[in-house]
Amino acid sequence: MSFPISVASPVRFAGPLPQRVDVVIIGGGIIGVMAAWFLRAKGLSVLVCEKGRIAAEQSSRNWGWIRQQGRDPGELPIMVESLSIWRNLAAELGDQLGFRQSGVLYIAKTDREMAEFEAWTAHAKAHGVETRMQTSAEVDSRLKGAVAPWKGGLWTGSDAMAEPWTAVPTLAAAAAARGVMLREACAVRALDIAGGRVVGVVTEAGRVATDHVIVAAGAWSRLFLQQHGVRIPQLSTRATVAATAPMPEIFPGCAADDDIGFRRRADGGYTLASGGSEDDFFIGPDAFHSFFSYLPILRQDRRLSRFRPFAPKGFPDAWGTPRRWGADEISPFERQRILNPPPNLKTLARAQSAFAKAFPALGKPELRTVWAGMIDTMPDVVPVVDHAPIPGLTIATGMSGHGFGIGPGMGRVLADLVTVGRVGHDLTRFRFGRFTDGSKIEPAMGL
Repeated sequence: MSFPISVASPVRFAGPLPQRVDVVIIGGGIIGVMAAWFLRAKGLSVLVCEKGRIAAEQSSRNWGWIRQQGRDPGELPIMVESLSIWRNLAAELGDQLGFRQSGVLYIAKTDREMAEFEAWTAHAKAHGVETRMQTSAEVDSRLKGAVAPWKGGLWTGSDAMAEPWTAVPTLAAAAAARGVMLREACAVRALDIAGGRVVGVVTEAGRVATDHVIVAAGAWSRLFLQQHGVRIPQLSTRATVAATAPMPEIFPGCAADDDIGFRRRADGGYTLASGGSEDDFFIGPDAFHSFFSYLPILRQDRRLSRFRPFAPKGFPDAWGTPRRWGADEISPFERQRILNPPPNLKTLARAQSAFAKAFPALGKPELRTVWAGMIDTMPDVVPVVDHAPIPGLTIATGMSGHGFGIGPGMGRVLADLVTVGRVGHDLTRFRFGRFTDGSKIEPAMGL
């Protein structure tokens, strides 16, 4: 499969729509695919509707990290479960996932960062994660040829990686083989609501009756939900990433400091990005409406405040994107099938320079492929995973750049949430009403 996945990519999942299913999932990223996987395992009929192509947006554009390390304590138990599911999936599906447990290393330049790392180890211990502090000498021993004056680091050897370009499409194909119905190029325009509850969805290809809908539409979730009066303060940031040409191995796993983040790839190169959350925040109508909700995180981390005046045309928070449309009208989801923002080459140039400074024997890495994606985020940098005020509607969005690794675990949680099964985790941190019930917004406690 070529990357990036685009509207020119062949439609792999097609066919007539069913008249009725037990659950419709809006969004063909890893959250939607894995929720469908576990719902089908319970014997339910499931339809996944994807407006573009499976995994074409952030599920194939992320760094490929599968990490427990640095997670918010609310996410960590689900992530521990998710890592176990990843291992089982890799045992079943083989090398197509690119799954390897090569560890995650966070690297500190300051005593303050070391103190933050040390504080997080209490959460690791509470959940049985074998995270360990690293001295400067231990960091140097792990990173071949490094000369950066790092103070030390944080290491979790059981953390892992997979290749996003192939992993989620592989999982989708396996789900389809188990009876999940997936339809690409099939946007859901609206919910069908009768008697105050969900009774179906209206897609561009027709209506499907159902008693339950999961909205796992990533950056598009807010736009879809608000036309039904369901409002969440979700916004999106642009993250830029690159794949380098093959180069000598300096580290077999995933590592990051404030300047660079990198992951060893099976092709001999590295996935490379800025390590300091150097994302671009586009200003649109939703950004204005949610400004005060985001103040706490902006004050905590000003690296998130690289504002851009206009979202690209057709993007969810672009000034010209319609906020209302009829179920019989072409929707914004059909006009913009796949978010494919232009990468920020200045950000990548800084990452290249930082890499060359840390590993002078290698110099600036040659970039083979560059891309960008839109990360759906929330004011507290943890998702909404909850039933919506409309009976029959469940929301799973705002994964805030953490969705790829936690996707299998979150899929299992959603399957039990929908079927009123035993979720097994405290989801209070992710409740829908936390932004309107007077609660203080508490930014994520992760790293």
